Amino acid sequence: MVVPPLLRAVIMGPPGSGKGTVSARIIKHFGMKHLSSGDLLRDNMQKKTEVGILAKSYIDQGRLIPDDIMTRLMLDELKCLNQCNWLLDGFPRTVAQAEALDKECQIDTVIDLDVPFETIKCRLTARWIHPASGRVYNLEFSPPKVQGVDDITGEPLVQREDDKPETVTKRLQAYDVQTKPVLDYYRERGLLKSFSGTETNKIWPCIYAFLQTKLPDVSQKGAATPR
Repeated sequence: MVVPPLLRAVIMGPPGSGKGTVSARIIKHFGMKHLSSGDLLRDNMQKKTEVGILAKSYIDQGRLIPDDIMTRLMLDELKCLNQCNWLLDGFPRTVAQAEALDKECQIDTVIDLDVPFETIKCRLTARWIHPASGRVYNLEFSPPKVQGVDDITGEPLVQREDDKPETVTKRLQAYDVQTKPVLDYYRERGLLKSFSGTETNKIWPCIYAFLQTKLPDVSQKGAATPR
C-alpha cells in the first residue's frame, strides 16, 4: 500500500476573513492538525512558560512579538506533529518567519482567503459578545432576539475593542503592510492558492474541492454535504 505524502498547509487571510470557520471545516473533513499561533501563545502565557512570559512582556507594551520568538514557539510545536497532516494559522506573518519555516519543512500549499476589506469591516463592526459565556452575535446575520442583550441570560452585550470601527481599520492596514509580502513570497514559489469572495459559505466549496485533490474526506458525512 502506497502511503500518500503528508500535507503541510498554511491558511492566510485578514482578521475577520473567516479563517476560524474555514479551518474548523478543513479539520473536520480532512483530519488535519490545526496549529493556531494565537491559541499557542495564549496557552504558553497561561502556563507561564519561558516563551509565554517573554511574549507577554511584548504584548503588555503594545509591541509586536519578534520573529525569532514566534518562530521558536511554532517550530517547537511542529516537531510534535511530524507524522501528521497539518494546517498553520496565524504563522508565518512575516517573510522572515516564512524563510525560517522553509528551512525546517517544505510547505505544500498556502490557502489565501481573499475577502474585500469593506466586507470585513461590516462583518467585524457588527459583532457583539456576551463576555461571561463568550457567545458571539452578529447584527447582520445572527442578531440577538432582543437588541443589545444576551439571548440566554438577558445580560448586556459588549463590543470588543478589536471590533470597534477605528480599531478594525488599523488592524486591516497592519495586516496589509505586514502580510502582503508573505503572500508575494508564496506566490513567487507557486504555492499560493487564493479564494475570493464575500461569504464564507460560498468560498468554502471551492476550498473543499481543491483539498479533495490532495486528501480524502475523513468526515462521516463524506463529500455529499461538505459543510
